[in-house]
Amino acid sequence: MNMNLRPKDNTRLYGMKFFFNEIIGLYDNDKMPTKILLTGKKGLGKSTLAYHIVNYILSQKEEFNYDINNNEINENNKSFKLLKNNSHPNFYLVDLKEEKKTIDISQIREMISFTNKSSFNNLSKLILIDNIDYLNKNSINSLLKILEEPNKNIFFILIQNNEKYILPTLRSRCLNFKIFFTFEDSVKITNNIIKKDIFDLIDQNLINYYNTPGELISLINFSLDNKINLKNYTIKEFLNLLIENRYYKKDKLIKNLLISFIELFFLKEYKDTLTKNSLLNIYHSFLHKIHNIEKFNLDDESLFMEFKSKLLNG
Repeated sequence: MNMNLRPKDNTRLYGMKFFFNEIIGLYDNDKMPTKILLTGKKGLGKSTLAYHIVNYILSQKEEFNYDINNNEINENNKSFKLLKNNSHPNFYLVDLKEEKKTIDISQIREMISFTNKSSFNNLSKLILIDNIDYLNKNSINSLLKILEEPNKNIFFILIQNNEKYILPTLRSRCLNFKIFFTFEDSVKITNNIIKKDIFDLIDQNLINYYNTPGELISLINFSLDNKINLKNYTIKEFLNLLIENRYYKKDKLIKNLLISFIELFFLKEYKDTLTKNSLLNIYHSFLHKIHNIEKFNLDDESLFMEFKSKLLNG
C-alpha cells in the first residue's frame, strides 16, 4: 500500500518532538518570533512539523484540539479539515507550483494581499513558505520587504532544503532551526511509519547513510507502485533501471532519488578506487551540471545517459 507523504495530511509527528516543543514553548510565552526558518535536507519532515505547529496554534480554542502529549492531530479537528482543503481563513501556503521552476513574484504578491486582510476571529495568521530554495531574485526582494515589517499577529514559517541557495539577508531575518537526523534516527522513524523493518524491503547496498525518512518512504512507494523488489538490486543495477526506463521523467521525487543514488554510487566508487582525485573531479562536474539543469531549465536526459554510458557501463 502506498504511504501518503503529503505533510498536511500527516496527523502523526515523528522525530520532531524537541523542535516542536521549542517553538510552541516560545508561542505559549508570547516570545515566538514572527519569522522562523526550518533548514535541513529534503525528507526530514520539516513541512509536517510546520503543519503541526500551525494546527497547534489554530486549534487551541476548538473541539478536538491538538494532542500535545502524543504530538498528534485529531482527524475531527476543524482546522485540520480546513487545512487539508486549503480553505483555512487564517493560513496561507506559498510553494513551488508543479509546472514551474521557481516561486515567482506573483505568488509573493498574492501572499502579501492575504496579510493585509483582517484576521478571522482575531486569531493569529500563519504563512508557510515551503521550498524557499526556489524563490527567484524578484520574489526574494518582495518577500524581504514584508518580512521587515510584517502586520500584527502574523507569523511566517519558511522551509529550506539546501543552505547553498539561500541568501544570508533572508536567513538573518529569521530564527533558524537546523534539523538533522542520524542514520539510526532515520531508520527508526521510517520503521515506525511503515510498521516494518526497511531492511526486509531494501537491500542495504541501496541505502545511503544520509537518507532521510522521506527519501526511504519514497523509495518504498516507488518499488510498490512499479512492482520492483529492492532486495534484488545492486546500486549499479538500480541506477541502470531508473535511467533506462526514464522513471525520473515521470516523478520529481524519483528524479531527486536518482540524484541521491548517483551520489551514493560516487561515494562507494570513491572508497574502492585508487584514482580518487579524478573521480572527485567527475563528481563535482556532475553536480555542477545538475545545478545548471535546474537553474536554466535544461534537458536532463543527456546528462543521465552520459553518466550511464561513461561510469555505470564504461
